[in-house]
This record gives sequence, structure tokens and C-alpha cells, in this order.
Amino acid sequence: MATGRTHRPATRSRGIPEATVARLPLYLRALTALSERSVPTVSSEELAAAAGVNSAKLRKDFSYLGSYGTRGVGYDVEYLVYQISRELGLTQDWPVVIVGIGNLGAALANYGGFASRGFRVAALIDADPAMAGKPVAGIPVQHTDDLEKIIQDNGVSIGVIATPAGAAQQVCDRLVAAGVTSILNFAPTVLSVPDGVDVRKVDLSIELQILAFHEQRKAGEEAALDATPAPATASAQATASAQAATAVPATAATRGKSTDQGPDGDVPAVMPA
Repeated sequence: MATGRTHRPATRSRGIPEATVARLPLYLRALTALSERSVPTVSSEELAAAAGVNSAKLRKDFSYLGSYGTRGVGYDVEYLVYQISRELGLTQDWPVVIVGIGNLGAALANYGGFASRGFRVAALIDADPAMAGKPVAGIPVQHTDDLEKIIQDNGVSIGVIATPAGAAQQVCDRLVAAGVTSILNFAPTVLSVPDGVDVRKVDLSIELQILAFHEQRKAGEEAALDATPAPATASAQATASAQAATAVPATAATRGKSTDQGPDGDVPAVMPA
């Protein structure tokens, strides 16, 4: 099987837009679910709905892959799974190192989805000497002193950073210097990398803040609806009309008076304008 260091995905050389590349994993996830249910074909509308995009965008994305489906039949699910997996490079073996084996790093190491998608956790690395040798997900943790050797020995081109923010840039620099050309960053900081190195950032706090924004907006909309006066009922409208009909019209003489009472000491039916 091919390894990650000598083979790169063909998406850039084939001119597939980055936006399309970002949607391919969504299609693959939906297709994999269909495959597991033994669904042989799927229409563009059904697949688009499952992936959360519109069908026109899906058909445009698939045209970059050279896949157009069959009119009246749809797309062959198994073939699309293979085609997208190949385009994303998932038919190869991608050795990955995870640096920072705290709670998040350990959770990532235990994630079973890596292997099924072509990624092999080749090494777990941490700066804490007390962690060295301890198994996490069946893999012994190694010390950061050996980071460069670990990358070279395992032919690693993808690194995952799950360290605290303060250590992330230094770890990134060492990964890049050792030959890593793709980094998945979970640290809450922006990394600086040279040209030719790809970084994908996963910031859970930012995602939560975006959700908080939407929750606040929904709460504001609900409060605005609650504050809107209820429409007058038919009986209330009839009463208002009757009162208006019996009101004394204001005259030119009464409009000029400043008193609040009528000639008999009563409050006039119509106040001066």
C-alpha cells in the first residue's frame, strides 16, 4: 500500500476548487451511510439533502470528478464511495502523529474513525516525562525529545497538534522542520507556517461562540414577538367605533381653549387638539 510521504492527493493538479474539496467528505459520509444500508443508487436530490447542500451544487462538484450519474437512475453509491475516497487520498495509508496527549489528545487517539478512513495513528508524543511509555489506545506515548526521529522513522506527513496554545507554535515549527507538510491544529492559537504547508484549525470555543450568537438572536426574536400587541378583537373594534361615533367634534373655538374641562365642569368627550 502506498504511504503518505510519497503520494499526495490529486485534487490540486486536477484543478478542483477548495470549496468543492471541503464538501467531498460530506458526500462521502452520506454515501458511506447509504452503502452500509445496501442502497445501490441515489439521486442527486437525495444525496444533496443528506449532505446538506443543494442538488445543483452537488452536480457541479461531481462534474470535477468526471462523475455525472445516469438520468433516471442516479449515482452508483459504491462507485462514488471509491471515487471520492481516491480523490481525497483515502485509499492510501496516511501515518499520523498526535502531539499533546492530554484529555483531548487521548480522546483523538481513541477515535476509531481514523483507521476506517485511511489514517493510521503512528505515534503519540507528549512533553511530560511521566507520560513516556504509558499506553494510550494501545500505543505507548513517546517523549517530544524524539519527535524528529519518530517522524522520519514512520514516514509521517500529517501531524495533529493538541497541545496548550503556548506550546503549539514551537511544536509546529519542529514538525515542519522534520518534514510534516499537513497539520491539524486543535490548539486555540493561529499557527504560522511556510508556503507548502497546509493547516486546518479546529477551534471548539469558536464554534460554541457562533452557536451562542444564534441562541441570543433567537431569544431576541422570541422576546420581540412576545412584546408585539395582540390584534384587537371584533368586539373591541365595535366598541371603539361606537365611542368615536358619539364623540363631540372639536370646533375651532374649543381647539383654542387651554382649559381641561367643558362648560359644565365635565371633561370634554374630545380633548383639545
